Amino acid sequence: MSGPVSSSTVIPVTSSMIDPFGRSISYLRVSVTDRCDLRCFYCMSEDMTFLPKSDLLTLEELDRLCSAFISKGVRKLRLTGGEPLVRRNVMSLVQSLSRHLDSGALDELTLTTNGSQLERFASDLKAHGVRRINVSLDTLDAEKFRAITRWGDLDKVLHGIEAAQDAGLKVKINAVALKNMNEEEIPSLMEWAHRKDMDLTLIEVMPMGEIGEGRIDQYLPLSLLRARLAARYTLSDLPDNTGGPARYVRVSETGGRLGFITPMTHNFCESCNRVRITCTGTLHTCLGQEDASDLRKPLRASEEDTLLSAAIDRAIGLKPKGHDFVIDRRHNRPSVSRHMSVTGG
Repeated sequence: MSGPVSSSTVIPVTSSMIDPFGRSISYLRVSVTDRCDLRCFYCMSEDMTFLPKSDLLTLEELDRLCSAFISKGVRKLRLTGGEPLVRRNVMSLVQSLSRHLDSGALDELTLTTNGSQLERFASDLKAHGVRRINVSLDTLDAEKFRAITRWGDLDKVLHGIEAAQDAGLKVKINAVALKNMNEEEIPSLMEWAHRKDMDLTLIEVMPMGEIGEGRIDQYLPLSLLRARLAARYTLSDLPDNTGGPARYVRVSETGGRLGFITPMTHNFCESCNRVRITCTGTLHTCLGQEDASDLRKPLRASEEDTLLSAAIDRAIGLKPKGHDFVIDRRHNRPSVSRHMSVTGG
C-alpha cells in the first residue's frame, strides 16, 4: 500500500473473531512506536534501547493491518505507544483511519498519550474524528512528575490537557498507583480531575519488562487504595463499560467517575475483548503472556489480505484464558520480558 486509502474504499466483512473461550474480539490497541519522550520509571529503564526505525511497520502498513481487523469485527481502535504522537506524520494515519468512522465500520477511534504533544495535535485529532482520549498523568506535583518521568515537564502536559478540552475532546486521566510516591495524592488528583469534568482511572503496576529495580517496591494494591478512599468518600458501583478493563464507581462528593484497573488484585480476563499489535506487526492476544504472532510476514507476503486474515484467525484461536501476572518477594522480576512501551499501553 503506497498511500492513504480512499474514503470510498469499502471493506468486505469477514468472519468475526471469537476466541477459544467464546469471547468476541472487538477492541484493538495498536502501538505505532516504541519510542517515548518520557522515561517513566515503572514503564521503562532510563537507558532504553529502542527498535531500529527500519523494523517498524510503515504508516500505510499499520493502516492496512488495522483495516483488516476492522473488517473482522473490531469496533474500537486505540492508538498507543510508546508515545504515539512522537511518530512522524502520525496524523496522516489518524486521518486515513477516520474513514472507518465515516463508513460506520468503526464506532470509536481514540488514543492514549502522555500529553506532552497534545497542545500541538489536539485540534487535528478532533478534526479527524477522535472524540475522547486518555492522558497518562500520575501526579500534579512538578517535582514528583519529574522524578516519575525522569525529565518530564508537568506544565507542558497540563497545557496539552487544556488544549484538548478547548478542542472539544473528552479527556480521561490514567494514573498508576505507586507506593510511597503518589498514593497520598490520589484524593487531590481525583478531585482535580472531577472539577475539570474528567474521569480518573487508577491502574496497578504491572510486571512487564526489566526496569532496573523491583516492582514490589512500587506496587500498591488498588483494593487497599479503594478501602482508603471509601473511608473518605461515598463510592457507588456503576455498570458503565467503556470497552476496556476498568470498573467504575461514582464519587458522590465530587459527582465524578473513578475507575479501577486491577490486573494484580482482581484480573479482568473473563471479559477480555481486546488484542494488541506492536509497531513491528506482532500480535499479542494477552498482555500478561509471552504469546506472539507475526503479522508482518503475511502482511508483506501479498497485497491481498487472505494470508493476513488466516494468520489473525490462527492467533485468535490461541488466545489464552488469562494472564499470569505475579508480584511478590519470590517473583520480584518481570512476568513478561517485553516492556509496556513495546506492547502498547
